[in-house]
Amino acid sequence: MVDMAVKRDYYEVLGVERSASDEEVAQSYRKLAIKYHPDSNPGDEEATVLFKEAAEAYEVLSDTAKRRRYDQYGHAGLENAGGGFSDVEDIFDAFGDIFGGGIFGDMFGGGRGGGRRRSRQHRGSDVKCEVTLTLEEAARGTTQKVRFQRSESCGSCQGSGSRPGSRGETCRRCNGHGQVVQSAGILRVQTSCPTCQGSGNVIVDPCDECRGQGYVARGVELEVSIPAGVDDGMRVRLTGEGERSRDGGPPGDCYCFISVQPHPLFRREESHLFVEVPISYTQAVLGAEIEIPTLDGTDRLTIPDGTQSGDLFKLPSRGVPDPRRNGLPGDLIVQTHVEVPKKLEAREEELLRELAELENRHVSPKRKSFLDKLRDYLTPAEKHAQE
Repeated sequence: MVDMAVKRDYYEVLGVERSASDEEVAQSYRKLAIKYHPDSNPGDEEATVLFKEAAEAYEVLSDTAKRRRYDQYGHAGLENAGGGFSDVEDIFDAFGDIFGGGIFGDMFGGGRGGGRRRSRQHRGSDVKCEVTLTLEEAARGTTQKVRFQRSESCGSCQGSGSRPGSRGETCRRCNGHGQVVQSAGILRVQTSCPTCQGSGNVIVDPCDECRGQGYVARGVELEVSIPAGVDDGMRVRLTGEGERSRDGGPPGDCYCFISVQPHPLFRREESHLFVEVPISYTQAVLGAEIEIPTLDGTDRLTIPDGTQSGDLFKLPSRGVPDPRRNGLPGDLIVQTHVEVPKKLEAREEELLRELAELENRHVSPKRKSFLDKLRDYLTPAEKHAQE
């Protein structure tokens, strides 16, 4: 019995290499689907499990975005991606026509329960575009105009593919049904007619504008609302703005991929912001109230005396909203950098020399410890020379 508690690698399930093409993935799934189809394995629970497992693997590896996440993060990358199948009927509805008309539709003497399954309409393809934002726009949210291309119904032939005034002919191969049935032993597989691509008609006088395709590529400009807190590499979906279906199905979606420009002051890590602020030697020693930049302007930060270069100070909730946590903002982390002056005025140098003399008389415990260790390290001759 197959143990489904621990998910197997999807490439292993389908028996393909990680570099397999989409066509190779589909071919492998088709073979496994036929092999473990419930109608040819009545009462075999293990075959049903393997049937579902193959469908789940195909669902991920046939989707470009899901496959990319799976390749990078494994099963953990798909935990919040939805998907999966509750029963065998879900698989028939999802993939019943992935091979051009339905490898499950009229298989095994008439499909599930011997009845003819309804013809499933195809969803239009997804399209994509890119949106470049500043850090401020990404943090606060914005509205941007995006431009992309998608296929739309030809205006000359109204999507028929035929020259205006002419009509297509009934396909002789499928007699206008759009489907053909192929038999192989006990299997009867219904697929889209390869001659008319499932339309039932053959174009004899193609439209000049779309060359018989029925669709032409057109540029589209839309306004997209970018939510606050998006990060580099995220995407925003415009539902229904993708390619139009060619057989009356729902349209695809448009995915806007976000690119955030580097900022001259801030470094972002998820919802937190980091900024390096220079302070003077005297500010570090004596403490000070300094001005720091934020995404909303400047603010004041009090640093204590004895601040070291590299010390971190946190300003809660002054970072970027996190869209995965209901917009809860991260923190602003300020890192101090003590600047050493390269050139001094005469009075400044005089004061620092006085300070150096005081330091030599009144050695701090930390420095004394280091000097003691240094003396222990020296040879007797070197110690005598120092004395």
